[in-house]
Amino acid sequence: MARPSVSASVKRVSIEFVSLAAVNGRAAAKNHPDTIVILAGEKGSYGQQTTKLIKSCASAVAKAAAYAKFKGTFGASFDLFAPQGLGADRLLVVGTHQDKPPYNGAPAHDFVGLGGAIMGKLSSSQHAQIVFDADKDIKDIGLHCAELALGCELRAYEFNQYKSKKSDMGKASSPKKIIIASSDPEGARKAYKTHAAISEGVALARTLVNEPPNILTPDEFARRAKALTKLGVEVKVLDVPAMQKLGMGALLGVGQGSAHPSRCVIMRWNGTKASVKPVAFIGKGVTFDTGGISIKPAAGMEDMKGDMAGAACVVGLMHALASRKAKTNVIGAIGLVENMPDGKAQRPGDIVTTLSGQTIEIINTDAEGRLVLADVLWYVQQQYKPSFMINLATLTGAILIALGQEYAGLFSNNDELSSRLTEVGLATGEKVWRMPMGPAFDKMIDSKFADMKNTGGRYGGSITAAQLLQRFVNNVPWAHLDIAGTAMSSPASDINQSWGSGWGVRLLDRLIATYYEK
Repeated sequence: MARPSVSASVKRVSIEFVSLAAVNGRAAAKNHPDTIVILAGEKGSYGQQTTKLIKSCASAVAKAAAYAKFKGTFGASFDLFAPQGLGADRLLVVGTHQDKPPYNGAPAHDFVGLGGAIMGKLSSSQHAQIVFDADKDIKDIGLHCAELALGCELRAYEFNQYKSKKSDMGKASSPKKIIIASSDPEGARKAYKTHAAISEGVALARTLVNEPPNILTPDEFARRAKALTKLGVEVKVLDVPAMQKLGMGALLGVGQGSAHPSRCVIMRWNGTKASVKPVAFIGKGVTFDTGGISIKPAAGMEDMKGDMAGAACVVGLMHALASRKAKTNVIGAIGLVENMPDGKAQRPGDIVTTLSGQTIEIINTDAEGRLVLADVLWYVQQQYKPSFMINLATLTGAILIALGQEYAGLFSNNDELSSRLTEVGLATGEKVWRMPMGPAFDKMIDSKFADMKNTGGRYGGSITAAQLLQRFVNNVPWAHLDIAGTAMSSPASDINQSWGSGWGVRLLDRLIATYYEK
């Protein structure tokens, strides 16, 4: 099979922002949209420009709203086809009034989600125009228009580069043009520059997760990460001899049974003064996980191509930060391995020596992600002295039992960092839930033969995995995000129809933008 390009094979959406004046009269006739989307406020009220726009079909709109019992509730909608005098084939009316208080600190209006929901209703449209002239209580119109556009782009993502027949891709795969008209098009264009970078980062993360494991080997993953140099990111790739020289025995032990050699990739974005400590993000990158000698059941093993979603998030995040020229210093580090049951693979009972000098007894070779992260965490804190470290990993099935697929598990040694992650999780919809840690759980991974063992038994499996990782952070403020339930095979949503969700890119970009940029 030919080597794929670094860029994602995704459906692109052309986004344009115009003034409301462009839709005064006959629906921006020069643009000839086939669908016009208007936004309605409380009790189905419309803005002044929208009222002028739909004047020719106002009676039909009112009748359709009454039939649909439409009250302008946020996300509610109804359709009219071939509306008289509008100059478009279809009119879609969408509510923006928040009639219920937001949940536990979540934003009052989720315009990213609304953009995705609108996009989902435009599958048969090739050219749509969204008229953002709604609830007078809504502020920051330019920002919300950019959020709407981000939602449209996230929903439009598709991964179809391995389909050989165009008929398999469907009509909806064709590019769309969306014009968003508002009272603040300049503000929308300015905000969209940041949101477009985020969209690209999420798409990159999704594509990496969706790639088949025969294509995305550790070496190929490292090659794609290296492409970030085009954006000004410094990228260093450690091969097996380099890691052997350093003493990364835990990471190398996981990959020693594979024909594809392991890699560790260090990415650095310098967005502010060199004297400012960097923040650091570390990702688990098991490009395929058979479980090793402790082999997994055959059913569902194909999903283990997604066991590198933590690393995918880190690469997508670095892309987003570099694209929008984030004003902070950032380290992104990923450990890339393939866990295979070869004759050279590590065994239950083996003892490996980590980069830190601590030793780990292998109880189960399927508890491999924590071994990879242990060495990369220690390397990052030792080499770069970050102000904090956050690692992401599809680490345990136990986290799905605890939290399902709505929340990622959050484990941390720092209350402030945990609080900030919780806050930005609610703001972005990529929610986290803090889980307990403590000495009693730590004792569960003590070993008779080494400093620790890599599993602590059936109970508290997500917690004991986090306790092991904590032994390698050396008191640096740290958070571990267990994303096994959110990053792959995640439920379809308004902004994601893909198997790989790209979870974490928006969360961590918001964290940096809110708290760590100068």
